[in-house]
Amino acid sequence: MRILVVNAGSSSVKLSLLGPADELLAEHDSGRLDSDAEVRRLATVIAKLPEIDAVGHRIVHGGEQFSRAVRIDAEVEKSLRALSDLAPLHQAKSLAALDAVSGILPDVPAVACFDTAFHSTMPEAAATYALPAEWRARWHIRRYGFHGLSHAYIARRAAELLDPPPARLISAHLGSGASLAAVRDGRSVDTTMGFTPLEGLVMATRSGSVDPGLVLWLLEHVGLATHELARALEDDSGLRGLAGTADMREVLAHRRAGDKRAGLAFDVYMHRLRAEIAAMAAALGGVDALAFTGGVGQRSAEVREEACRGLGFLGIALDPAANEQATDDRDVSAPESSARVLVIAAREDLEIARQVRGVLGPS
Repeated sequence: MRILVVNAGSSSVKLSLLGPADELLAEHDSGRLDSDAEVRRLATVIAKLPEIDAVGHRIVHGGEQFSRAVRIDAEVEKSLRALSDLAPLHQAKSLAALDAVSGILPDVPAVACFDTAFHSTMPEAAATYALPAEWRARWHIRRYGFHGLSHAYIARRAAELLDPPPARLISAHLGSGASLAAVRDGRSVDTTMGFTPLEGLVMATRSGSVDPGLVLWLLEHVGLATHELARALEDDSGLRGLAGTADMREVLAHRRAGDKRAGLAFDVYMHRLRAEIAAMAAALGGVDALAFTGGVGQRSAEVREEACRGLGFLGIALDPAANEQATDDRDVSAPESSARVLVIAAREDLEIARQVRGVLGPS
């Protein structure tokens, strides 16, 4: 089965065509599908690909309704659109890609694969906010978690790389967006993102967790409009708000050059990262492996080194030479480390293809 994986991000749509053995047959990055011209260009790209047997769509939000991948039909599509209010900044992009590709390939079966689904196994204590019961019931307010497709792949890949497979895994997806997942025996039991992808770690442009009282203060006493506040928390905070750049590579370069803003940005990023790794370890009752993935987690030896430097109390220690040379799918633990430390390439496309085959069958 040849599967076209459609991953709609904030500024582009990434296409990956995978063969029966998960071999990469083709890939393409398209612009945002916000015009007829972009959709026509996408149609031209797809027309040049080998025959496609199925399509797998990354859908950011599955709400409480979807806890696993599902074949898309009219009812499912209606439900996906109804979930847009839960993730207005992300769901619309996924639906635009779904509309475009379904229009181009109307007779090819399509499967929705959800970023939230992996975290549907979290216990109630981890998923529940201490808010009025009426609110939680009426508006489906809970901690959903995100990056689930990435965390699910990391859990499977870590089990392949280590013998025995780690029963207690912390998956660290560090990219433009960033989150951790506590994974016990392949199932998510906690994560850092919550009702939205704003909660948790400091990210490239997102604030991560802030005091809700601060948000209320800005609304009531400063008079910020809600759209101004949303833009600031989503686009102008995180590394960008602290260092003036959202690119961790630039933050690190400026820090090495003695820039105080960059130094503070890195320290804040690391403080939150180490604290949340410890929280995930607490949720698991210890840690057998810590896996780094994502653009930052996979490519920055410096980030991994600094993160692990403060985690010795968890039995985590890096081999400096192995860490410096690692780019993907490698154990970088020091011999004395009781918890293994892995670097694993992010492959959401492989997880999506696996889920598509699970829904449609392997043929």
